[in-house]
Amino acid sequence: MNDAVRRVHFNAVVFDTHCDTLKCLSPYFTSFRDSMWSDRSSTGLGGRSDVGHVDIPRLKEGGVNCQVFAISSLRERNPPYALRTALHMVDIFYSECLKNEDSMTPAATHQDILKALDQGKTAALLSIEGADVIEGDLGVLRVFYRLGIRMVGLVHSLRNQLADGVTDLRTGGGLSEFGVEVVEELNRLGVLIDVSHLSDAGFWDLTEVTTKPIMASHSNSRAICGHARNLTDDQIRALADRGGVIGINFSPNFIHPTKADVARVVDHIDHIVELVGADYVGLGSDFDGIRGTPIGLEDASKMPNITLELVHRGYSEGDIRKILGENHLRVFKDVVG
Repeated sequence: MNDAVRRVHFNAVVFDTHCDTLKCLSPYFTSFRDSMWSDRSSTGLGGRSDVGHVDIPRLKEGGVNCQVFAISSLRERNPPYALRTALHMVDIFYSECLKNEDSMTPAATHQDILKALDQGKTAALLSIEGADVIEGDLGVLRVFYRLGIRMVGLVHSLRNQLADGVTDLRTGGGLSEFGVEVVEELNRLGVLIDVSHLSDAGFWDLTEVTTKPIMASHSNSRAICGHARNLTDDQIRALADRGGVIGINFSPNFIHPTKADVARVVDHIDHIVELVGADYVGLGSDFDGIRGTPIGLEDASKMPNITLELVHRGYSEGDIRKILGENHLRVFKDVVG
């Protein structure tokens, strides 16, 4: 990588809107880690690991200076101890931020992010992946807000009290009445609503209810790869019309049926840019939540390869900066403040 490309990448805000790294640190996900994630509870986020995808040294190497860490429950029909599991992950998040306060700091506002960037630290943000963790209680949702949650995915593919997910389509249902209440409360609080994992019917219901921009934190283009977790062109247009952003997911299954590499990842970016422009696409790796990675994007340290491919395809520096992070920053400021 030449100096010009490195300058573009490391002078930009690189904002990744989804990783599952807290699962690697939580005792609740032992059985899942055995098949998908690496156990890094002994090293935490501070040490550079040779397994998994995200830790602070690799974020620094990759120029990633804004990282969203997801919390969730076990992905089951009726997850046991959903609230307790999520709260434990919140505790891990803040404990890791405290242990690594010289290099990473929690952020809950746009100004927090800017302050972290100014200090040369990674801005760490919290999201919910699957609102089953609120256990049907708006009061619990408000507590999560006070704990720093600023993005909420309504479902985690399986149907819950709020909506149907992409793997639960038999009913053809969208948002429940409680789901509508949650959306309205998220709008009032100033929390980004994440449509990744939401059923198509739920997506369209949401566009009728929400008054704020929405985000797909880790999804791709269904026109390029026909996976249910990806968005259709009509959905991408609707998201863009409302000022939202789609964060490109690095899961090989969502990229290409047979081959996943950096070039195929950028094919999804190309398609979205051609469809709606460069203001509505960003990065949402899904690192530490995916079984494999694209060639050239093996972990967070490889993020500069995205910039290299964008430069090769003739993107302007301004558009590259938007895609790497400025679009996410804009939506975060608009919704969260």
